[in-house]
Amino acid sequence: MKKIYLLICIVAGATLFVGFQQASKPSADALIAGLSKSTVASVADAVDQVVGKRGYMNHDMRPMVGMKFVGRALTALVKPATPEMSTPALSTKHSVEMIDNSKPGEVGVIVMDGPTDVAAIGGLMSTAAKARGMAGMVLDGGVRDLAEIRGLGLTVFARYVSPGTAVSRYASVANNIEVTCAGIRVRPGDIIVAGEDGVVVVPKEFEQAVLKRAQEIDDRETRMVPFIKQFKSLGQTIVKFNRI
Repeated sequence: MKKIYLLICIVAGATLFVGFQQASKPSADALIAGLSKSTVASVADAVDQVVGKRGYMNHDMRPMVGMKFVGRALTALVKPATPEMSTPALSTKHSVEMIDNSKPGEVGVIVMDGPTDVAAIGGLMSTAAKARGMAGMVLDGGVRDLAEIRGLGLTVFARYVSPGTAVSRYASVANNIEVTCAGIRVRPGDIIVAGEDGVVVVPKEFEQAVLKRAQEIDDRETRMVPFIKQFKSLGQTIVKFNRI
């Protein structure tokens, strides 16, 4: 009887320990939810401090439709090509595969590696992305069919608007690989935080630390505002909170 009781205690203790271990590490959904509550600026500062290098994309990566999303990255790379290598099927092959294999809440990152001023996606690809439940798209290139995309409600960040097509100009190279988008490295699974202030990439190996630091920054700024209003001095506030 004592042996049975001891066995029950051991199993219960192990279960509690496993539960504690699981609870101590935020789930992927909790990370996304936490970063969604933070500001883009706070996340950018957190990446600076935790990773030790810039995580925000170039200033011309702007919201073209919609305003904010947070999700894990999927990637596709497209490069300039001759017309015979840039058929309708080949020009967007890997971008289409990326969208067709996406899961709800994921973010498509398409990099057009070249100078040609054309759109990376338009209405048809956006329709597919919306149907798959993607959180949004980030395009190191252009976007077209804005009215149609606006009607879909798909959030799209891009570097410019262009009516031009990739067909006869670009060929798809690969998907789900590391890319450089608007000056910042993006890998599949990295978290993309996008809003009116811009787009920040949170490397997946630093995501928990970045979330914690971003929350600390938000909390400090929340406490700074009443102090500024009370003492009518930004200088005193900076000294007290060591933050600007």
